[in-house]
Amino acid sequence: MAMDVWAPILSLVGVALGSGLTALSQHTTQRSAERLEEWRRASATSEARRAEQTEVIKDFIACAQDAERAAYSRPDAWGDDADWRSAASDAMTRLWIAERHLVLLSHADLHAPVRAYGRALNQAVWREIGDVEVNEHVEEHKLAFMTAAPASLASPSAPVPPLLP
Repeated sequence: MAMDVWAPILSLVGVALGSGLTALSQHTTQRSAERLEEWRRASATSEARRAEQTEVIKDFIACAQDAERAAYSRPDAWGDDADWRSAASDAMTRLWIAERHLVLLSHADLHAPVRAYGRALNQAVWREIGDVEVNEHVEEHKLAFMTAAPASLASPSAPVPPLLP
């Protein structure tokens, strides 16, 4: 009679053990799939952020080139060319907007070189540099920016500062 009782109990223990192992296996598989999905989402977000940062860097470089062109093409007699003043003013406005986009979306290490390069271009366009040649005045700041920009993109943990406090 003892054998009659033990057989169903052992069978019940086997079923419970099998169910428990199945549940554990499903839970582990589910957690692994969730972690993989989270990693994919984070990777996609990081890649999108990097693409956005690359785009604003390219936009800033294009605007900086326009400002540099305005600085080189400035007429000698100040105030005589209204078309140049308008074009230069538009170029500098686009540069400052691009600079602010870059500051919003880039790593903090890039902020100072961007501002310094923008300020140097502004001084060159409006001839606040005295007798110094445009390229002499701008080159150091341009080089600092062009060195910092790729480094900020290569930074594995380039956090984007929050827009709201």
